[in-house]
Amino acid sequence: MFKIFYRKTKDEELQELSDIRDGCWIHIDEASTTDLEKLSKWAKIPYTDLTDCLDKYELPRIERIDENLLIFTRYPTDQEIGLYTSTLTLILANNLFITISPHRCLLVQSLLSQKTPFSTTEDTKLLIHLLLKLNQEFTGQIRRIRYSVLSAKKEMINVGSEDVTAMTKNEEILNQYLSSLAPTRNVLEGIRSGRYTSLYEKEKDLLEDCINSIKQSEELCSIVLKSIRSLRDAYQIIFANNLHKTIKLLTSLTIILSIPTMIASVYGMNVNLPLAKNTFAFGIVMGFTAIFSALGFWVFRKKGWL
Repeated sequence: MFKIFYRKTKDEELQELSDIRDGCWIHIDEASTTDLEKLSKWAKIPYTDLTDCLDKYELPRIERIDENLLIFTRYPTDQEIGLYTSTLTLILANNLFITISPHRCLLVQSLLSQKTPFSTTEDTKLLIHLLLKLNQEFTGQIRRIRYSVLSAKKEMINVGSEDVTAMTKNEEILNQYLSSLAPTRNVLEGIRSGRYTSLYEKEKDLLEDCINSIKQSEELCSIVLKSIRSLRDAYQIIFANNLHKTIKLLTSLTIILSIPTMIASVYGMNVNLPLAKNTFAFGIVMGFTAIFSALGFWVFRKKGWL
């Protein structure tokens, strides 16, 4: 789905155009090969240079092809099973700013809904603004997971399979975030070096803020991952302790129940036995059985097995 936006520095409203013009922002949601072919003709970018934009597993990197600057990034999303980040390609080409996403890009939708003032004619500044927004999304998601982990720590006594599943999922999400944040920081440091595009002093300051923000997100992500590993170790100890308690309980019950079984087996034999001619034999045998069973129960209770 093609959308074309345009706004000058002094404009109050963001315009949505039907045709491209210099200084506009072209955004493609749920991009297809047909969309890329159309964009290739519009922006005069070779189609082969755009094919990686549809790769759902593309890692963040920066690439300059002729006069076109392609920046591959990833942002937090859960639109596909097993993937918690999605590809977003940012392109500076022929006085155009282009963003391409193989999924519906919630990041761009959020930026547009906030009505944050930005100019599409200042493509480098808009690029940095989007990268800042991207990192804010990462930070927000990491903090949400951190809160979930801290809540789980408070309720470690009642650990269930759902808690383990949630912890494993959170760990996978954070690992994917970390594998996106580190390359993104390298991309930003490459832009800061001035090898790919020239920057004004104000843009350098914004870029520096973005790099520092990503470093903080990386550190927070690593801290939460350590907390999850610590929590997982605690879960393993709790599970082992619960298993040990269960084994002791079953062992004690087996021994206690084996006492009446053994006595009943002996008195079930067809031979002469003590008390065989006693009128109260049944009551006496049952009494001894109850006493020995109660004694076994008391012993295991005292040891804490029951």
